[in-house]
Amino acid sequence: MTLAPINMDHHWLPFTNNKLFHKEPQMFARASGVRYWTPDGREVLDGSSGLFTCAAGHGRSEIAEAVYAQLQTLDYTPHFQRAAPISFELAEKLAGILPEGLDRVFFGSSGSEAVDSAIKICMAYHKANGEPQRTKFVSRSWAYHGVNLGGTSLAGMVGNRRDFGGVTVDVVHMRHTWSEEQRYTCGMPDDGAHLADDLEEIAKTYGGETIAAVFVEPIAGSIGTIVPPKGYLKRLREIADKYGILLVFDEVITGFGRTGAAFAAQEFGVTPDVMTMAKALTNGAIPMSAVAVKTEIQKKVIESITADRPELMHGYTYSAHPVACAAALATLGIYERDGLFERGKALSPTFLEGVFSLRNLPQVSDLRGYGMLSGIQLTPGAAPGAKGSLVQRKLFDAGLHVKATGDALIFAPALVTEEVDLSAMVEILQKVLGQADLAA
Repeated sequence: MTLAPINMDHHWLPFTNNKLFHKEPQMFARASGVRYWTPDGREVLDGSSGLFTCAAGHGRSEIAEAVYAQLQTLDYTPHFQRAAPISFELAEKLAGILPEGLDRVFFGSSGSEAVDSAIKICMAYHKANGEPQRTKFVSRSWAYHGVNLGGTSLAGMVGNRRDFGGVTVDVVHMRHTWSEEQRYTCGMPDDGAHLADDLEEIAKTYGGETIAAVFVEPIAGSIGTIVPPKGYLKRLREIADKYGILLVFDEVITGFGRTGAAFAAQEFGVTPDVMTMAKALTNGAIPMSAVAVKTEIQKKVIESITADRPELMHGYTYSAHPVACAAALATLGIYERDGLFERGKALSPTFLEGVFSLRNLPQVSDLRGYGMLSGIQLTPGAAPGAKGSLVQRKLFDAGLHVKATGDALIFAPALVTEEVDLSAMVEILQKVLGQADLAA
């Protein structure tokens, strides 16, 4: 096939070494099921569900048809003092699968927007509750909460903070939960629940009455899948309740069946006060995110304002975009009709067995996993992140797409993946990571 040349001068790629990309471009031209195809027609298996977005696989006609029908009916409406009926339909549908009590939903367009929205909602709630001094937030080292200014403030991944010193939110960080003793642990580590006590120490140091919320990913995804120790999340819930601190779960990656239940909160038996979600909400077809809050949080904010003005001075042009709502409704319909959350739970043992078959390979230093989400820690390279970048490119050349963060691969196939495709993905990982010497 003769391909027309592509002028790459004008697109500044995100989270990308643009110089290297221009030298060695890696592109996808189409996708279906659990496969991508490059512009020259080469097949690449999708081992990371796009970017943890396409849990139902690529190219779902049900979503495309719903989007087309909505574009033909109502392509856009603002949700400032106006609304579209479909947004209320989606909020009700989501409330039906969310943890009990989290049944009020605020929409945005990305996980980063959801996190910043959650920060503002927490502050608005405390102000409405007569505690406006609660402006401090707690997060964890190694955490990722998007890249808007609030999420960058919360971030515990140094690479995401180093170049952006002017943060806008007062944040104190707890320790992450990984330790050397946890290496090659499949599922939740037995030890480490005591690390949740960092929240209590922070409350004692700064005053619990000054802290608005603690943000955690139930499973720290972007750093390379750090699974929480047994009892850790429950202990955070207890401490947060003790000091009147809101507990926020960032479920942008773990939501929609990735852990076996609809949300990790349900899988781990801990209900937060606020939850963010995005990515698989629309199966990656249209940008959309949401923040779910407990009923009493929304009620307190709304009832605190008596003037004729918005109770929450926050929102986006594309909040509750009707086409995104149509995509989300179609996606939720697929999850329900095809039983994909249950399917992912059933596939998990085979998936994790495949992941841990990589244990003794020369390029692997640790393996972690839960549900349909895993982290493959690579042995150190010439510089931090160099090995991850190299391995990600070599896997692409070998026919497998996975996400790399630093020197960790995040292997998280779609919930529709067949065992034969899963075996093919693991075989490629074994081939590449089994090389004793990885030359550029």
